[in-house]
Amino acid sequence: MKRIIVVGITGASGAIYGVRLTQELLKHDYKVHLIITEAGWQVFHEELGWDTTDREKILRTRFNPAGGELHYHTLRDFTAPVASGSYRADGMVVIPCSMGTLSGIAHGASGNLLERTADVMLKEGKKLVIVPRETPLHSVQIENMLRLSQLGARIVPAMPGYYHKPQTMDDLINFVVGKVLDTLDVPHDLFRRWGM
Repeated sequence: MKRIIVVGITGASGAIYGVRLTQELLKHDYKVHLIITEAGWQVFHEELGWDTTDREKILRTRFNPAGGELHYHTLRDFTAPVASGSYRADGMVVIPCSMGTLSGIAHGASGNLLERTADVMLKEGKKLVIVPRETPLHSVQIENMLRLSQLGARIVPAMPGYYHKPQTMDDLINFVVGKVLDTLDVPHDLFRRWGM
């Protein structure tokens, strides 16, 4: 049976992290449920230069060119299977995670499908990985991360390492995505490990 991961992409800078993670999960034969905020779609246009008027085409060509099992849900689709604790998802990653979404998750707002699904992960004791992308941080944002950490979420800031001697932007992106895959126990070869 395929493992199931939910990927949430918000309007924080670093949309490419969410795209690369989804591609890698599909490449490893995971079933992926994808939720993208409206601000996330805007960031695809601003950061990646994508024409997002045809979202189905973006999902097919940019996220899933190899034809893996990808299910896209809008923020208002509360009938999506991932909105229920009875659905057997293995975990969720919010990458990149805006501070607004972080706050909504930390306080159990469930104001949209992304927040609701993260709430389901917490209540069901499933893996929830948050990849915050903001700098500098103020006390409320740090407190929200602490709150989520205390609830069992893993916080993996989008902070690339340099010991593997990155040569390209892809090397930096792959490092962050690789750290997320490590947190999910997904094998990968996206970066050279220390001492290897």
